[in-house]
Amino acid sequence: MIIIRLSKALCVAAMGLFCTLVVFGNLSDYDTNFAFVRHVLLMDTIFPDATISYRAIKSPALHHLAYGLIIAIEAAVALLCWIGAAVMFAQRRGSAQAFNQAKAVAIAGLTMGFLLWQVGFITIGGEWFGMWMSAKWNGVHSAFRLLMTTVAVLIFVALPDGEPAGQ
Repeated sequence: MIIIRLSKALCVAAMGLFCTLVVFGNLSDYDTNFAFVRHVLLMDTIFPDATISYRAIKSPALHHLAYGLIIAIEAAVALLCWIGAAVMFAQRRGSAQAFNQAKAVAIAGLTMGFLLWQVGFITIGGEWFGMWMSAKWNGVHSAFRLLMTTVAVLIFVALPDGEPAGQ
């Protein structure tokens, strides 16, 4: 039982590490990923005959705001995952009730990550802004990969844990 609890904490920490590196990359190389957000919002690389281009956002200030919001959410996911992993690790030998309660922060962080990649990237970016039509600025596949990793960890962590052996 302890190895499963340790595994759950480490999986959450791995998601925390991933999001930490994403935030670091977005801040230290702001312009690279900002260009991605900008082009998605401008809808300047979707199919030329698409009739949804009226949805484009042309304001540079709103481009920066959207990118800042993405980075802030990624930072919150990272922080919640790190805290959640630490709390779970601290309770790895505790009662089933204590360990299951210790998952709350991790589950909140993973859920926030799920919502970022599902709602933010796949639904809003992919469908509303037609990102899937862009040969160069299509992040749907990457977002789906992150979404599936996140949901796998979320399901694993959310599974109830029983009492550790010997209690």
